[in-house]
Amino acid sequence: MVDHLANTEINSQRIAAVENCFGASGQPLALPGRVLLGEGILTKECRKKPKPRIFFLFNDILVYGSIVINKRKYNSQHIIPLEDVTLETLPDTLQMKNRWMIKTSKKSFVVSAASLTERKEWISHLEECIRHLLSKTGRQPSTEHAAPWIPDKATDICMRCTQTKFSTLTRRHHCRKCGFVVCADCSRQRFLMPRLSPKPLRVCNLCYRQLLAEKKKEEEADRRQPEPIHSAVPGYEPSSGDDSDKSDDDKADQWPADTEFYTSEVSWSSFHS
Repeated sequence: MVDHLANTEINSQRIAAVENCFGASGQPLALPGRVLLGEGILTKECRKKPKPRIFFLFNDILVYGSIVINKRKYNSQHIIPLEDVTLETLPDTLQMKNRWMIKTSKKSFVVSAASLTERKEWISHLEECIRHLLSKTGRQPSTEHAAPWIPDKATDICMRCTQTKFSTLTRRHHCRKCGFVVCADCSRQRFLMPRLSPKPLRVCNLCYRQLLAEKKKEEEADRRQPEPIHSAVPGYEPSSGDDSDKSDDDKADQWPADTEFYTSEVSWSSFHS
């Protein structure tokens, strides 16, 4: 499919249409050899509640964003290199069905599809793209993943001390290492985790002690042997915004009402052939 669509006019039109929907808030997506394989709306489990997000699958990246006007305007664009992605199928819950986790070194999150067939299609296409990329680069599948954040509503008490009850005045916080929902007293520490952020991040007391112990071991090991030469590892492409829980109700009148998502009679399906 990739070879068939690469460097074709129809592929260029599809990518241009996606760029147009993100507008100035998004990053350029057209690159030589990049192919847009499909798109669809998935439900992403966010911190406060599940929310619909638009996802675009390319042969080398996965792009998603918030929906302002479907097929006309999206924002909060996120770009994930597929080489860094690992997938994990999850069981259904009372609230969400057809779930799976998208795990990366910087961020991991849960999504769900409208049907079991749709989930199989997404996972099948994602895994095929990942296998193809890894075979081209010779890299091994990623083994280090960021912990997914447990949703706020999953617990009414701190998951570390199990004493503090959350309320309007007592805020929930998330440990960036384990993803647990914790109180302020159990997450006063900050720790630098370069693969997640250039700034020290909030961690719970237990993870802080574990991270300190790991750092001490690494420092002792470094003192006993010469410093190795590390090869550059491709990082994330910049993303234009944080996938926060702020309102998605952007002012629609700022986007021309007559802007068409497609500039030609190009057919569009979940996965293109």
